Amino acid sequence: MLSTVQAKLLIVDDLPENLLALEALIKREDRQVFKALSADEALSLLLEHEFAMAILDVQMPGMNGFELAELMRGTEKTKNIPIVFVSAAGRELNYAFKGYESGAVDFLHKPLDIHAVKSKVNVFVDLYRQSKAMKLQVEELERSRREQELLLNRLQATQAELEQAVRMRDDFMSIVAHEVRTPLNGLILETQLRKMHLARDNAAAFTLDKMHAMVDRDERQIRSLIRLIEDMLDVSRIRTGKLSIRPARFDLAQLVSNLVENFAPQVAAAESSMQLSAEGPVVGNWDEFRIEQVITNLLTNALRYGAKSPVDVRVYRDHGEARVEVRDRGIGISEENQKRIFQQFERVSASQVAAGLGLGLFISEQIVAAHGGTIEVESRIGEGALFRVCLPLEPTA
Repeated sequence: MLSTVQAKLLIVDDLPENLLALEALIKREDRQVFKALSADEALSLLLEHEFAMAILDVQMPGMNGFELAELMRGTEKTKNIPIVFVSAAGRELNYAFKGYESGAVDFLHKPLDIHAVKSKVNVFVDLYRQSKAMKLQVEELERSRREQELLLNRLQATQAELEQAVRMRDDFMSIVAHEVRTPLNGLILETQLRKMHLARDNAAAFTLDKMHAMVDRDERQIRSLIRLIEDMLDVSRIRTGKLSIRPARFDLAQLVSNLVENFAPQVAAAESSMQLSAEGPVVGNWDEFRIEQVITNLLTNALRYGAKSPVDVRVYRDHGEARVEVRDRGIGISEENQKRIFQQFERVSASQVAAGLGLGLFISEQIVAAHGGTIEVESRIGEGALFRVCLPLEPTA
């Protein structure tokens, strides 16, 4: 691996013949030798390339080798390049000492010892390659560390999601058990009561009027069970992307009007009132069954949390949209709860005894989104809540 790293060598001498001779000594296939006849040429090359080492002649006209070395040591890019000085001067001039002061790692005297030159160059090239290999290993380790850190973060996020899913599952099972028990208890009590009357041959308990009342009570309980089952099925369809939308042209104002009329018994039971304002027909292409499901959920919530206050319903057009607003004057919704009521198994107020799985608004938002529309809420604590459904009048792609 080390031998694959191309090593660049710089030799500087004012005599071309010296450069050629030195190049012949140190050149190999895995090395690239750059020659400079002056310090200025050397500086230009140093700015362009990364060198494994530099061999500098001491005695050059203009800037000498020592001055070039000092410039190299003062520059960030070149300060760590090993420098070997070459001099033809006698040892008595003590150039070697000055060379080491200038940053040299070694000093050679002319005439050069061929074996010494080759050996020293081999050492510095190997050190350079080892340094490069170590740097690559450090970079690889750092990259691996970052990848592991990213993976750990993902695992932690996945763990948090799984824990949340487990909590939601437990909450779901608890809510389902509670909500299913309510209509079943009603049916069981009705059945036990009738068995008791039959055991006593009490025919008066089964007059036509009383039978009508019994059937109505049974129907309400069964409808409650069916709604719970449909909500659970819709959540499953949403999760698997199989929530079916079958658009057809109909009048939204007429649909809401019919719903408000059909809600009369629930309005009376809630000791409330419901007023509808519709600005003429509002016709568009939507899934009538699904939109009815959304509006029914909003009307039910308005009566449930409206604290017996009047409920206002409005159908109108605005900015190329069909809009339905349902306003109550009940307990209201805090800003924090407004962010979560469209999530699964969430209810408007945990302190309220409320029926249902906490899926109505979640399903409603998914249905409206599937139509290319939006559902939003405006509310303050103690001032009621306004839910607004916005549907495009033109079919979306």
